[in-house]
Amino acid sequence: MNKILKYSLIGLLVLGALWAAAFFIKSNSKSAVTYETSKPFISNIEKKTVATGKVVPEDEIEIKPQISGIIEKIYMEEGAKVKSGDLIATIKVVPNEQSLNQARGRVRNAELSLNNVTIEYNRNKALFEKGVISSQDFNTLQLQYDQAKQELSNAQADYQIIQRGSAGGSTTANTNIRATVEGTILEIPVEEGDQVIQSNNFNDGTTIATIADLSKMIFEGKVDEGEVGKLQVGTPLKISLGAVEGTELDAKLRFIAPKGIEETGAVQFKIEGDVEIKEDVFIRAGYSANASMVLEKKDSVLVIPEALLQFDKKTDKPYVEVAVGNVDDQKFERKDIEIGISDGVNVEIISGISEDDQIKQWNKTEPIKKGEDEDSEESEA
Repeated sequence: MNKILKYSLIGLLVLGALWAAAFFIKSNSKSAVTYETSKPFISNIEKKTVATGKVVPEDEIEIKPQISGIIEKIYMEEGAKVKSGDLIATIKVVPNEQSLNQARGRVRNAELSLNNVTIEYNRNKALFEKGVISSQDFNTLQLQYDQAKQELSNAQADYQIIQRGSAGGSTTANTNIRATVEGTILEIPVEEGDQVIQSNNFNDGTTIATIADLSKMIFEGKVDEGEVGKLQVGTPLKISLGAVEGTELDAKLRFIAPKGIEETGAVQFKIEGDVEIKEDVFIRAGYSANASMVLEKKDSVLVIPEALLQFDKKTDKPYVEVAVGNVDDQKFERKDIEIGISDGVNVEIISGISEDDQIKQWNKTEPIKKGEDEDSEESEA
């Protein structure tokens, strides 16, 4: 009885071992794979690059006051279209107390000087009419009298400018802020009640409004130093706007910066392009945009899909596997090739294969089983 049980257990163990071995061999056996092939073909190929940037007006005019003061009234809003001379805002003059006092004192001094010269002038005029003094002496007094009157007039004018913002009692010349060009108001960075400073040789002054012609726009972007050498002024650009889907604008490259700027370890060069604005598309200043441009183009050249390329692990040189004999035999040999430009999908073939060759397509979804990668490395060696 014990012998029967013993032999039964041994038999079960043997059967289990055989079943496990069969399962292991079956699961690790390499199934036959049939590779499809592709042939090179003749096509046109373009190498493009994309520059990121934005679309901005060609010229932006900043309107600044000619006198310091406080914004009394704003008559326009951002986005309004204006013509040259249109009133944008008015300024209320707040004179400096010290300057006002000095100007008032200058007027008083000029009045005193004129009164003194007038008395002397009238006395000598009567003597001149009687022939007591010479014409030369009288002309000297006449000059002093005229100069005194002019000095008073100048002092009064300066006083009025400081007090009211303009001479002659009219404040519209300096306190009325008007558009100097035709266009659209992009920005009004001030509000009523804000204090503004006049523009002079020592200060840029406060910007009251920014005006630009939105029918004249340019693209401003940056390209990498590895691509800037292939660009030329006049190169066509295709501008796509992030805010306007499905719209592509034509442009021409007009400027390439002679000096690069290093950003995050890479040298970038600024470029500009004149954008052709379509009548049915409204472009706002500052839209983000991408400019696509052709760096290199070749017509009627031999190409293959980039997915067919392989690269040697040691030399990093490209090669493909070409069918030997009948394609159904699934026998392939390695052929080193020389490649040219690529558009990201197809790549130019300069030498190494012909239009009649059948190139092996790699099955990207096929899992590589254990030992298969080692076998392929041994075959390459």
